[in-house]
Amino acid sequence: MNILYCGDSNIEDGLIISILSIIKYDKCPLNIYVLSMDYNDKKSVSSKTIKELDKLLKDTNKKSSIKLIDVLALFLADTPTSNLNSLFTPYCMLRLYADLLDDLPDKILYLDNDVVACKSIKEFYNIDNTKYEIAGARDFYGKYFYSKNRIKKDYLNSGVLLLNLKLIKQSGSFKKCRKMCQNRKMLLPDQAALNKFCKPKLIVKRKYNEQHALKKDTVMRHFTTTFKFFPYFRTQKVKPWDIERLHEVLKYYEFDDIINNYLKFKEETK
Repeated sequence: MNILYCGDSNIEDGLIISILSIIKYDKCPLNIYVLSMDYNDKKSVSSKTIKELDKLLKDTNKKSSIKLIDVLALFLADTPTSNLNSLFTPYCMLRLYADLLDDLPDKILYLDNDVVACKSIKEFYNIDNTKYEIAGARDFYGKYFYSKNRIKKDYLNSGVLLLNLKLIKQSGSFKKCRKMCQNRKMLLPDQAALNKFCKPKLIVKRKYNEQHALKKDTVMRHFTTTFKFFPYFRTQKVKPWDIERLHEVLKYYEFDDIINNYLKFKEETK
């Protein structure tokens, strides 16, 4: 399986947990790619972390690997100037440069670093996406507000996306996404652009990108920000590496074995 992550050094905790969760259930060869860069005051994912993760992957399957790709030159050549100071860092938009990288395979699964596998992800990865640029689940909240097709509710969450880079290159959709992020300020820049330009898109079941509550059939739990309405309206943000809040707020203990392996990895590689 081919898997893609993007971000700066701040994604390292999530990256470790996400990878640990995947190899818990899938022992097949994994080709993992991480797009990163040094930009302004932010630093790239460290080569040391990548080296240690490569060892971890090879302990599970000798054919597995992880590769760090510096995309600074591509980013500077086509900077999303209108969204550099948005709610999300510019690093969230690095996946929009994937079509320019010859190293990446045609079929690749993009994951946010706060996505944790709860079962084997093979079932989702093996979906036939030959006719679709992207495959993903609806955005839990956005489907009600941003869908172009109100009946179909076709607005996808971009934290878990199966990409067909061959079709994306042919249509130029990522190039259009980069142009949109360059010229138009948006609340969710890359997600809005991906939904607008990547077509056709395949809508899959919620279980492949569960953004709200852990269920029996959940394949991947995506720890996005949620809204709470009682006793008063507020947002709730709990990430898998925030162990205390994971236990106290969400009452999640299902991931403790993964969390313990994460803590062990951090201790052994510091």
